[in-house]
Amino acid sequence: MPATVWKGYLSFGLVTFPIRLFAAARAERVHFHMLHKKDLSRVKEVWYCAAENKPIARSEIVKGYETGKDKYVVVDDEDLKKIAPPTATTMEILQFVKANDVDPIFFETSYYVIAEEKVRKPYALLVAALTETKYDAIAKIAMHNREHVVILRAAEGGLVLHTMYYPDELHTTNRVETPKNKFTSKELELAKTLVSHLAGEFKPAAFHDSYRQNVERLIEQKKKGQKITTISQPRRAPVIDLTEALKRSLKVTASRAGKKKAVRRNVA
Repeated sequence: MPATVWKGYLSFGLVTFPIRLFAAARAERVHFHMLHKKDLSRVKEVWYCAAENKPIARSEIVKGYETGKDKYVVVDDEDLKKIAPPTATTMEILQFVKANDVDPIFFETSYYVIAEEKVRKPYALLVAALTETKYDAIAKIAMHNREHVVILRAAEGGLVLHTMYYPDELHTTNRVETPKNKFTSKELELAKTLVSHLAGEFKPAAFHDSYRQNVERLIEQKKKGQKITTISQPRRAPVIDLTEALKRSLKVTASRAGKKKAVRRNVA
C-alpha cells in the first residue's frame, strides 16, 4: 500500500465521502552523499546553536517566525492545529470549469484520489459526471502547511488532483512578450510544414532522461576504473537566413522519418 499523503473527506454538494491522496509522480534523480574529501567518510548534519556555540539535539529545536532583529514568535504544531481551516479535513468542491479554462502554468503537484472501500458509489458517480460533462472540479484543501486551490479531473476511470499556484505566486514579471519581428508568408508556411512533419501522438514512454543515464554510466565507469565517456555538445550558430534554415530543417526531419519507417519494416 502506498503512503497516504492526505486523508479526509471530499464534499460534492450534499454528498460527502472519505478519500485518500497518493502521490502520482516523483522526479527520479541520481542521489549523491556528502563525503569528507580526506577519507571519504560520510558527513553528518549537525544542528548548531550560534548563541551557545555548541551542537544541540533536534528535540531542543522549535519553529519561530522572525518579527524583527533577533525577535521571534515561537509556533508549535499544536498552535497550527488550532487554526487549521475546515479544508484540513474536508475538501469541498466549489465550482466546475471546462478543462481548457485553466492554464497549465497554474499546475503544481499531482495526486491520485482514492475512495475508501465502503463508499465507492459516490466516487464513481462523480467520475462519471465529470467524464460525461467534460468539466473539471475546483476545490480547496489544506495540507503541507498551506491551503491549496486544486483541480480534480476524471482520468482513466478515476480522479486525479492537481494542486495549483495562486496568481500572486506566478512570476509574471519574468514573462516576455513575443518580439514584434516581421516574417514573410513563405517563412510561416515553411514553419507550419515543419510543425506538421514533427506532429504525432504523445507517447511518454518514448522519452528518457539522458542526463540521469549518463550520470549512471559515469558512476559505473569510475567504479570499474574505465575511461569516462565524454558527450560532445552541438555547436549552434546564429541563424542568418531563416528561410534556408527552415528548408534544411525539413530535409533533416524527412530523412529521420524515412529511417524510422525503414527500422519499423525491418522489425516487422
